[in-house]
Amino acid sequence: MLLKSTTRHIHIFTAEVTDNQLVPNDKVLTLDVDPDNELEWNEDALQRIYQKFDELVEASDGEDLTDYNLRRIGSDLEHFVRSLLQKGVIGYNLNSRVTNYSMGLPQVVQQ
Repeated sequence: MLLKSTTRHIHIFTAEVTDNQLVPNDKVLTLDVDPDNELEWNEDALQRIYQKFDELVEASDGEDLTDYNLRRIGSDLEHFVRSLLQKGVIGYNLNSRVTNYSMGLPQVVQQ
């Protein structure tokens, strides 16, 4: 059975990707970061997300894989994305198809 957690910028599935299709697998978690490209990412920021994801999954080791536990991991990651945005590690992609400042208005440096 496919379980999933979807927040604005974090999608987690109990599935693996095969030929660009999600194939349900309750032994694998697949993470999709910012599927709508609303944010501008660099490799360091993405690695931070993946590392945080691994930490959260490891912290829940031994617990049953339920909708609730998966949503908790997704919500924690969404908050982590917000913290990266607030610290200026990532920024809004002003060229995305929709500009949605769901994590607060962009910061503008006063000159």
